Amino acid sequence: MANNDLSGKRVAFLLTNGFEDSEFTSPWQAVTDAGATAVLVSPASGQVTGKNGYAQDVDLAVSGASAADFDALVLPGGVVNADHLRMDTDAVAFTKAFFEAHKPVGAICHAPWMLVEAGVADGRTLTSYPSLTTDLKNAGATWVDEQVVVDQGLVTSRTPDDLPAFNEKVVEEFAEGPHRGQTA
Repeated sequence: MANNDLSGKRVAFLLTNGFEDSEFTSPWQAVTDAGATAVLVSPASGQVTGKNGYAQDVDLAVSGASAADFDALVLPGGVVNADHLRMDTDAVAFTKAFFEAHKPVGAICHAPWMLVEAGVADGRTLTSYPSLTTDLKNAGATWVDEQVVVDQGLVTSRTPDDLPAFNEKVVEEFAEGPHRGQTA
């Protein structure tokens, strides 16, 4: 049985307004239940609100955030959230830095758009919301229609229906720590 204790680990959640509520709240609960300290990082200030109305205070501006201060990253989905984040240069650089440091990353639904923008999808096997298939393939990824895919510390899933499997693998990969194959 895997050791899924995240005590002492800091997990960044990168999101902005328009996120898919459950794709934020469910993984947040999973990593904190496993002992991690979760930190909401955003280009927005004050508070962010999900597409269904869930609101939470921002802990840290992405412009001042460093991947060196975290052990792992979660990218929740939501079309508006993912589209806005991939246009934010600080958010893209922050995401890419996790791959450069070989740190585990979880991305669900529309969040893999950020992987394209950060230039880290090439050569990876992953999944996403089906409408991203062509974008991911054009970026060099192998897209598969599976509930959860793990590729060298990168965990991806398709929709909120996949959250139980996504959360389980996120906690497992985050507990394992850096992966040599997790690269930019």
